[in-house]
Amino acid sequence: MQKERLWTKDFISITVVNFVLMLSMYLLLVTMATYTTETYNASASTAGLVASIFIIGSLIGRLFGGKQIAKVGSKKMLITGIIIFSIVTVFYFVPTNLYVLILIRLLHGIGVGLATTATGTIVSQVIPPSRSGEGISYFSLSAVLSTAIGPLIGLALIASFGYTSIFIFSLVMGIFSLLLALPVRAPQIKYVANSESTGFKFSSFFESKAMPVSIAMLVMALAYSGILSFITTYAADIDLVKAGSFYFLVYAVIILISRPFTGKMLDSRGGNSVAYPALVLFAIGMLLLSQAHSSFIFLLAAAFIGLGYGNFQSTTQALAIKVTPPHRMGLANSTYFIFLDLGLGLGPFLLGYLVPVIGYRGLYLSLVALIVIGIFVYYALHGKRDKEILQS
Repeated sequence: MQKERLWTKDFISITVVNFVLMLSMYLLLVTMATYTTETYNASASTAGLVASIFIIGSLIGRLFGGKQIAKVGSKKMLITGIIIFSIVTVFYFVPTNLYVLILIRLLHGIGVGLATTATGTIVSQVIPPSRSGEGISYFSLSAVLSTAIGPLIGLALIASFGYTSIFIFSLVMGIFSLLLALPVRAPQIKYVANSESTGFKFSSFFESKAMPVSIAMLVMALAYSGILSFITTYAADIDLVKAGSFYFLVYAVIILISRPFTGKMLDSRGGNSVAYPALVLFAIGMLLLSQAHSSFIFLLAAAFIGLGYGNFQSTTQALAIKVTPPHRMGLANSTYFIFLDLGLGLGPFLLGYLVPVIGYRGLYLSLVALIVIGIFVYYALHGKRDKEILQS
């Protein structure tokens, strides 16, 4: 029996658009705090706000986008998000003050939130249902690779050409993504009107069927945020700076190698076949990281965490889509990414209180316990009913 075609022009285009947008997002996330400190002589806390307010904007964009995407259409929302992204990027070039810069970052985040909610929805529409796990695995590589490549490009541009170059790069990426997105053909999903649309209604902003795996993802994102925020400082603290510079590269390469296999496993054997091994590998990787005294162990931990967290992330995203009716796929995507962003956004703030008390090694060791708790959370919310849910 011949497989349904996955690598269509629309699938490739929307994956590249997502990669380009996320690349710019992570490039600016890791450089804006330093830019704010050096350009505006801001305090560390204010610089951190300028960098992280982007996540708040992204959450606002996802909340609005998830609610409206079925009504507006995923293609229109994608184009709107990219246009907001590109126009707001221009304002980085205008001399201003800290308050305006914070507003610019917030609006920039809203644009990315709208656009990436749309890319996730469109890709779930163009992937054949029989290959959804495999397709989402490939698509989510665009986000994973951007987390590794974005910071490297940002730091290299600043070192060679100064801060203006990162804004030029982001603007070019915005224009490029718009040109790629315009020809994309997004399938039309029949809009199902809600008769109780007045006032706040939970189902207007969140997809209940996607909530269980999204909550499990929140727990794992909290754990992974400790790596995103503190891995560079930790590497310097244990005299493994060179290994620290290769961490995200190893992480991305391992995911790139493993995704084709894990995506097919998800489609043929169900979510548990990937999720449970991934979570165990994530815990082992975090344990190795907490005890690393050599570059080999440090980078081995990166490989385990890539196999673990990286594949759990794509698995839960695919599951959120699989359990959701077609006309609510936009809400499912926004629900999933809202919880993912909450975990990544709240994590550094919460975990930052632990570092002065137990140190970086103690932090990563404690995150092993959080991952183990997360295994039980996944089991209780989705794992014990994985086959039943996906067959219904």
